[in-house]
Order: sequence, then structure tokens, then C-alpha cells
Amino acid sequence: MKVSFIIPVFNRPGETRELLQSLSLQTNRNFEVVLVEDGSTESSEPVVEEYRDVLNIRYFYKENSGPGPSRNFGCEKASGSYVIFLDSDCVLPENYVQIVRETLESSYTDAFGGPDRAHKDFTNFQKAINFSMTSFLTTGGIRGGNEKMEKFYPRSFNMGFSKEVYETTGGFSAMRFGEDVDLSIRIVEKGFTTQLIREAFVYHKRRTNLRRFFKQVYNSGIARINLQHRHPGTLKLVHTAPAIFTLGVISLLLLAFLVSWYFAIPILSHMLLLFLSALGKTRNFSIALLAVVTSYTQLFAYGSGFLNAFWRRMVLGRDEFSAFTRNFYK
Repeated sequence: MKVSFIIPVFNRPGETRELLQSLSLQTNRNFEVVLVEDGSTESSEPVVEEYRDVLNIRYFYKENSGPGPSRNFGCEKASGSYVIFLDSDCVLPENYVQIVRETLESSYTDAFGGPDRAHKDFTNFQKAINFSMTSFLTTGGIRGGNEKMEKFYPRSFNMGFSKEVYETTGGFSAMRFGEDVDLSIRIVEKGFTTQLIREAFVYHKRRTNLRRFFKQVYNSGIARINLQHRHPGTLKLVHTAPAIFTLGVISLLLLAFLVSWYFAIPILSHMLLLFLSALGKTRNFSIALLAVVTSYTQLFAYGSGFLNAFWRRMVLGRDEFSAFTRNFYK
């Protein structure tokens, strides 16, 4: 089985260097790398040149079209029978390729996904974001990760599938956000098998400040409503939790301000629970404090994005592209 890594890049040469370095240190180097520059103004081509002698790597530049079409472009150029997609802000442990190969050889599935973790060298802020994105006290419970699930839906920051899957499904859609979930749903609907390879994790840096983090998760909340329109019945009660949480916190804060501070007790209790959970996981007081901030940022971002999309698409009846031209389709 020949493996090709597909890496779409947009203005991230520094992070691209870290990812390529981790690929060059793999214990199993039987793979190719296809790097797709998606209309960047900060080129990663000089970084690619640094690794020509240590990696089987090919570089392509194309006009900006978003992550989905860029991954499809890379898939068309790839020579492997199995393609693996990574975000450019990921770093791989040295045994990643070996684990994926051994798992697929012993228990083959048409597609797989893996989880993410925080590297020991990440900043405290990045570790706090990682807690927020993986904890079941936040939207981490929505993302999936239970290996006992009947059907696992991989996410594109750490996702692989066969060329047959690509040819049958047509690959990623032009959705600006949620395109990986959209494809995973279609993979399952076509009868292909999927699995979570828990040991095939990546170190995922994600956004480096609150504003960018808020925007990323806000768009994920919008995407959930768009996915419901594309795939009726996929919106579950759990997906509404951040929106309910957002409305509930706003209501409690208003009551605390207008009636009595006692109404703030549930919020303070929840913050304490987040702090203790993060402290238990990270063993770091500063990270635990930051995790409260990033968790509330995440919940409010997802919830407000969800509510905005619910209003525009389900109440006003606007279509996916016209409703969010400013956010996505410039």
C-alpha cells in the first residue's frame, strides 16, 4: 500500500517547516508528501526545498479556493493508493506512519481518523485550547472520539482514506467549514468502513490567539446548521448544547445583574469544574486558569455561530452561500 500525505497550506511557512521536520523523522518513511499552496502570499516553497533530499515531496501552487478543493487537488496529484490529510499546524510523533500502516494491515478500513493532543513544547495558551477542544465539558464531546461508536466520522486535521473512496464520493465539497464532516457522512452513506485509530494521534497547534480561536469555532457552529441542510437528520440534540449554554449564561448574567448575584452561582460552579478538570489533566495552575477562558470562548463562539446560522437558514430560509458570503465566500 503506497501512502501519500496531502497537506494544504495557506500562509503558514513556519508551521509547515515543523510539520515537514516531523515527517522527516518518521520511523517508517515509505510515503510521499504532496503540499498544495492555496494561493498564499507567504510561500512555503523555500521550506519545501529544505526537505527535497530527505522526503519524497512535491509542491504545487494554485489559486485560493479553500481547504476542500485544495485537498481534492492534492488527491488528484497523489500517486498513493491511500491518502492521508493533515492540517499544516500539526506535528507528528515519530511512529505515526508505522502505527497507521500496522493498523490498516491488521484491520483494514476504507477510511480512518485519529485524535489530537498537546505537545509538551506548546505554549500554555495552546495547551489550554487543546483542553477546550477535547474535553467533554465543552464541545469536545460533540467532535466524537469514542472507539465503540458504530460509525466513526474522521476530521480532516488527521484523516485518511483510499483512492477508491475519493473516486466514489468525489472528495471534499466546496464548503468553507464543515467540509470534512460532510465528506465523512458521505463516506459512511456509500457503505465504506471507517475506524478511529486512537494511537495515531497528532500534535495540533490550532489558533494562537483568542480572536482567531473564536472565529474558527464560530464558523464550526455555522457549519453544523449547513450540514443539517445538506444531510437532513444529522443534527442531534447534543449539537444544540453550546447554543443552549450561551443563552442560559446570558440569561443568568442578566438575572444576576438585575435581581440577585445568586443567579451567578451556576456559572461560577461551572467555571470551577472546568478549572479543576483542566488542573487534573495538565497539572498546571496557569493552564487551568487559561482553560476556563478558552472553554467559555469556545462555547460562546460555537453557540453564537449556531444561533446565527439557525436564524439565517432555518428561519429566514437563506441558502448556504448567500447567508454567509462575508464569513466564507469572498
